[in-house]
Amino acid sequence: MTAPGPSRVLVIKLAALGDFVQALGPFAAIRRHHAAAKVTLLTTQPFVELADAGDWFDDIWIDARPKALDVRGWWALRRRLRGGGFGRVYDLQTSDRSSLYFRLFWPGPTPEWSGIAKGCSHPHDNPRRDFMHTIERQAEQLAHGGIADVPAGDLSSIKAHAARFGLSKPYALVVPGGAAHRPAKRWSAECFAKLAAWLAERKIKPVLVGGSDEAALLGAVAGACPDALDLAGRTSLLDIVALARGALCAIGNDTGPMHLIAAAGCPSVVLYSEASDPALCAQRGPAVTIVSRPKLGDLPVEAVTAALAGAGVSA
Repeated sequence: MTAPGPSRVLVIKLAALGDFVQALGPFAAIRRHHAAAKVTLLTTQPFVELADAGDWFDDIWIDARPKALDVRGWWALRRRLRGGGFGRVYDLQTSDRSSLYFRLFWPGPTPEWSGIAKGCSHPHDNPRRDFMHTIERQAEQLAHGGIADVPAGDLSSIKAHAARFGLSKPYALVVPGGAAHRPAKRWSAECFAKLAAWLAERKIKPVLVGGSDEAALLGAVAGACPDALDLAGRTSLLDIVALARGALCAIGNDTGPMHLIAAAGCPSVVLYSEASDPALCAQRGPAVTIVSRPKLGDLPVEAVTAALAGAGVSA
């Protein structure tokens, strides 16, 4: 049964891609719990297309993320939040910035607030929250706010098509990139090239996925494996969903696109170093295999191909 509640609800989720994907289940739970309410998402520009393609929100607001000394920007954000008529806010970002937004309602009236802001009505006050996987942490936060049943993230309602890439099966998605400022999370281009060649030898087309800022990296892999299709900078988030639905499998570093690919149901092998902890942030989906080494430089290609074989890719 749908619980009675406020007529207007705000959900805050600003970034990053992996965190946004892992909030899909909470989005669905909030939408279901507040079926009669107008539910608005406050997010940033990169995630508008994906959020709009789902059935979770009635409206989407873009947060300009004003700088500390941008007084005009802060006043504009304050006016918008206070004018939204929100009876309940779910802060799924739970950062210092999003908690500060709670203060923008001062001196009131202040909506009910689920998050970690000091003085909010529905605090997620588990002192071990930072040691929980993102999905379990968000589910517990919503439980503190009265939403007990949080489903797994589901992209099945997203309409997306990959026909323009002209791919025929079988193909595998290969994601060699990741945050440039965290090189320890990246397996080498040389190793990804050897993996791409291994796939090509088995008549599985390697399809390289990454942003335009990763063009040199993907180009190095494609240069060493001419059979690979280099899609650097050519895929939107919806394109990645569509490609994942048709792929035999996906292999990549712990990076945002791998969260999206795994959630779309593609069998995924994700590579982890000690720079990130899968217990806290591992990709979730129906078929995810984690391959971990303290340093990815010590991860042999054979260990990854063995993981692919274990996931059903023909060796």
